[in-house]
Amino acid sequence: MTSENMNPITEDDIANYLANTPDFFSRHAELLATVQLTSPHGNRAVSLQERQAEMLREKIKALEHRLMDMVRNGTENVIISDRLHRWARAIFAVQSGRALPATIAAELAAQFQVPQVAIKMWDVDARYGGDVFAEGVSDDAKTLAASLSQPYCGVNSGFEAAGWLENPSIAMSLALLPLREGAANNAGPAFGMLVLASPDPQRYQSGMGTDFLERIAELASAALLRLRPR
Repeated sequence: MTSENMNPITEDDIANYLANTPDFFSRHAELLATVQLTSPHGNRAVSLQERQAEMLREKIKALEHRLMDMVRNGTENVIISDRLHRWARAIFAVQSGRALPATIAAELAAQFQVPQVAIKMWDVDARYGGDVFAEGVSDDAKTLAASLSQPYCGVNSGFEAAGWLENPSIAMSLALLPLREGAANNAGPAFGMLVLASPDPQRYQSGMGTDFLERIAELASAALLRLRPR
């Protein structure tokens, strides 16, 4: 067979041969000391053993970063869970129905460092019809609350609900949480809305996860049911 008919050996051929011949370096151990590779930390050449050690260190470092992320996330989850527990305990300890909406808002602001919180209800029992939390809600705001299948998070684009805040002019981002019966599965009509606001335009962003906010809405809704007509 002439050299013109022979196919040249490719890198894939070499790689396949080495992968399928595990005892190659056992029979040619001297090669391990002479093989030189380019280091990713510069243009210097390093031995195969040194390159393997570098790769192992990089893997260990990546695993350490992942472990630290897991520890940090676990710690943050514990902190959030503790705050949620304190908030729920505070609102379910309220004896006066009339004081409940204000307590829900104040404790949210305190426990979760929310700069501004407001709450409004409608279709309440006649005893509470003249209270501040049950006044000043338009049909448009009620329609918005009814249309939300999950909390709205995003910029304050002139929502009426922002006007319920103590200082609407500095509310750059909002979270709007509809309050309704059967909140866990979005069943039942909306009977109120909880507003969380921040001067930071990035605090409440479109596309952010809303699972935690949904739990807040569920607990607040359950606590406020006693203000509804029986």
